Amino acid sequence: MKKLVLLLMLLAFVFGGKAQEKLFNEKDLNGWEILNGKAPFKVKDKCIVGEFVSMSPSTWLATKKQYTNFILEYEMFTDIGINSGVQIRSKFIDDKKIVGLQVEADATERAWSGGLYDQGRQGWRYPLEYNKEAKSAFKVGEWNKVKVVAYENHVATWVNGISVANLMEEKVETGFIALQVHSIANKSNLEGKLVKWRNLTIKELNKKPRYKAATAPLVSYLHNELTPEEKAEGWKLLWDGKTTKGWRGAKQNDFPSKGWVMKDGILTVESSDGGESTNGGDIVTTKPYKNFILEVDFKFSKGGNSGIKYFVDTELNKGKGSAIGCEFQILDDKFHPDAKKGVDGKRTIGSLYDLMRADSRLYVRGLSRDKYVIKGKWNRARVVVQGAKVQHVLNGCTVVEYDRSSQMWKSLVAYSKYKNWPNFGEAEEGLILLQDHGDEVHFKNIKIKEL
Repeated sequence: MKKLVLLLMLLAFVFGGKAQEKLFNEKDLNGWEILNGKAPFKVKDKCIVGEFVSMSPSTWLATKKQYTNFILEYEMFTDIGINSGVQIRSKFIDDKKIVGLQVEADATERAWSGGLYDQGRQGWRYPLEYNKEAKSAFKVGEWNKVKVVAYENHVATWVNGISVANLMEEKVETGFIALQVHSIANKSNLEGKLVKWRNLTIKELNKKPRYKAATAPLVSYLHNELTPEEKAEGWKLLWDGKTTKGWRGAKQNDFPSKGWVMKDGILTVESSDGGESTNGGDIVTTKPYKNFILEVDFKFSKGGNSGIKYFVDTELNKGKGSAIGCEFQILDDKFHPDAKKGVDGKRTIGSLYDLMRADSRLYVRGLSRDKYVIKGKWNRARVVVQGAKVQHVLNGCTVVEYDRSSQMWKSLVAYSKYKNWPNFGEAEEGLILLQDHGDEVHFKNIKIKEL
């Protein structure tokens, strides 16, 4: 017996941590506690069973122990139409709110199971629009095997052996594991539906584990820092998080002396009078770009207005107003009046300003046109340019696609505010611009990959 114990201890050391342990004893809920809601959890047939009930907020069954670095494995069964998940590294604050990453179980048409959602804070960190091929990994109405590896900043998930999410988080956190029964509307047809878990095990890690590498596309939120994988793929920071290097005023040779602030790795355009380029003015890159993937995290104040422009030519429009270029609109659609101006919502967040409306139906067929926007928090813009083909991506979801060499493009321009600018948007290359529209807006994690 002593030899067996020593062997297990040696294997645990070699593979980076303690021996695997059961989180659930298959008999009762010893070691767990119910938090927040009123949905019942019970043990049946060696499974933990949660039932959906009306008149209750989301309910969690949480471990009393907390974890930081680990390999978590479990099997999960869901009835059709429900939303559930498993919290990791999470906390219960103020006796009323769960915060932390959740491994999603999405038995709806959206099919984002295995994606990663930051409950109670930043919202979706890894929606499955980043990895569409993995949407079919989770089988509704069947038992699914889920694996989660969390080590330092890296969190990765697998569903039924398929690599689903591959995330580099900004912070490393410690917290409990928790099983969720989501809240439902009163008198919902989801009343009484079930979610089940079994074979829950965890292996704590004290060094980087040896495991099959995640093949899902990497999504990183490291603060103004590139991962080794991003560097190898050709990504570069467009802003270093500290200095004005690589940027200047759109209508001057130097960086503006007022109106823009850099602090704690965040670039902020200050609030002024709400006017277009009337305070510090727009800023542009000192280098033009042709084919690229641009990524920018942004956060706007209530009623805020700004934009990310590309194919900018600062020799155009040397008078009042912003420099001319195609624009990924940044806007508080609810509180800024510009959202209701223009035609058919073409000035709302994520839109190709005044030309094409951002439309969620590009990523979720048959559902409403409501976009996924994280209100009051950081959102992520991505612009992909490959020749004449352009995409706008908002929080991982494609919301605009167009071909700037097409007749449709020319028609869109002819009926927009850009109609007086010859060959608008057709230049082979141009500068990238962050807009001063007189409202406080914050930027970080600005990076680019030339194609």
